[in-house]
Amino acid sequence: MTTNGYTARHRAMLQAIADGRGELVCGRTPSLSVDGLWCDFTATVELFTGGLFRPAREAAFGKPAPAVLTVSGVQVLRSLAVA
Repeated sequence: MTTNGYTARHRAMLQAIADGRGELVCGRTPSLSVDGLWCDFTATVELFTGGLFRPAREAAFGKPAPAVLTVSGVQVLRSLAVA
């Protein structure tokens, strides 16, 4: 584990979102894909419920929207890049 209990997987997911490669499907639980491939469900939920990323725009239930980092997400990504 790295800073704040996040792993290299979390860092890679945050970096992909920062690079504009993430897409979020909003629903009862969030689903994240990067480059068209589904990400680890548990890590997605941890990052989303931790407030580290959000949809770039509102989307209907079950519809995709680009994912963007929040201010907290940017800060965590920076701290993970240093660690």
